Amino acid sequence: MVQRLRVRYAKRGRMRFTSHRDISRAVERAVRRAGIPVAFSAGFTPHPKISYAGAAATGVASEAEYLELGLTETRDPARVRSDLDAALPVGLDVLDVVEARPQAHTGEAQAAKPAALADRLEASLWQVRLDGVDAEAAAKAVDAFVAADRIEVERLTKKGRRLFDVRAAVSACELDRRASAAADAPCAILRMVVRHTTPAVRPDDILAGLHQVADLAPPSPPLVTRLAQGPLDARTGELADPLDPDRETVAPSGDEAVTAHGPARSQSAEPASADAVSARS
Repeated sequence: MVQRLRVRYAKRGRMRFTSHRDISRAVERAVRRAGIPVAFSAGFTPHPKISYAGAAATGVASEAEYLELGLTETRDPARVRSDLDAALPVGLDVLDVVEARPQAHTGEAQAAKPAALADRLEASLWQVRLDGVDAEAAAKAVDAFVAADRIEVERLTKKGRRLFDVRAAVSACELDRRASAAADAPCAILRMVVRHTTPAVRPDDILAGLHQVADLAPPSPPLVTRLAQGPLDARTGELADPLDPDRETVAPSGDEAVTAHGPARSQSAEPASADAVSARS
């Protein structure tokens, strides 16, 4: 393997109902169709070196899914983005591709080894649309949730039923009044920043907490979209782009100061699909 590429892609429209296994198969087919020289593992049953980090659950739309490709030949990330996007089915859209850069190191044992992408995914920004819910009722429920020190909910896991605190994982939760007012039907739209914990706290767990503290009960299933995920700034509560460290290069002087990669970009929390209806307040 001579190159590792990191890919940000979106899961939109009907593709939100596609399982992770089926998405993996679609990506493998797209890689073959695009002629991307992906590396394979050794052994009797070799597999393409494609790994996923922080995948959203089935039924959830997302603007910030990530995967890594291990290649046997060096390829231009911009060309891979274009070719892979064209080969994927509608609803799986490639948004960004960067080359994984070696992490800063002090010893020879760590030389030329990129930092793990999964380690940068510390939290997610979620948007939850609750159709048929009064915005003011939702605001009062959010206030009660935020004011609580601890909110325990029960969920069925692989190890059986488990009780855990959902409040501790929530860094921020608020009603997006502007998006709620601009929606095409009466609804309340919430935004929440949730830390990645073990066990994972999902948006539906937080809705269970809202029901517990304020009896908030949406009449229909919520429409959930992940808008971003990445490093969480403890001071500001904002999420950074997890691919930014891979874009950072030593800036040359003079007229060569503009690099081929262009300026570093932050994660956009602006949705680009019918499933993601909110705008940043």
